[in-house]
Amino acid sequence: MRLYTRGGDLGTTALIGGERRRKSDLRVEAYGTVDEAGAFLGLASSQLVDPQFADIRELLFAIQQRLWDVGADLAAPKSATAYVLRTPEDAASVLEPYIDTYQAEADKLDKFVLRQGSQPAATLHVACTVVRRAERQVVRLAEFEEVPGAVLRYLNRLSDLLFVLARAVNARMHVDDIDYANSPPVFRDPRSRRDRPQED
Repeated sequence: MRLYTRGGDLGTTALIGGERRRKSDLRVEAYGTVDEAGAFLGLASSQLVDPQFADIRELLFAIQQRLWDVGADLAAPKSATAYVLRTPEDAASVLEPYIDTYQAEADKLDKFVLRQGSQPAATLHVACTVVRRAERQVVRLAEFEEVPGAVLRYLNRLSDLLFVLARAVNARMHVDDIDYANSPPVFRDPRSRRDRPQED
């Protein structure tokens, strides 16, 4: 089987169902960015070789699998009438216990923090920002075309999880987070609001 098809040489690509779009199309941008996020998760996983990170590696692998489902759902326009959505309605809520668990490993979050630290944590921070870009692109796409709600919710929750995973990795490696110098106290009362990872 040849890897190249020449089908995209004129700047178009085929969506699920056969419809062709420009590679600059919002839908193509959205699922392409999801693919980019998955690649950064693979990079982070390759940096977490110590046995103490086995649980995080396993979780990242499961997320990479789910991101393929998300990407497929985004690659299926309304014209793909035979396509069956792959992202479960509860995909976002499944991540929430992990967010709570890994958030507890790091110090209480009082201020915005810089996206840095150990190499794998920094990579997870990059993955988090890529997921947030994907989310913004999906929101933009939804202004023009139908987008599964489960996909948007999943990306929103996933960015939260990746942020707390980055902080948990730093904590396990005894690397301190560094506060943003001009940040006011922004996470004051955990009883009224769960510590949020710098963006809703």
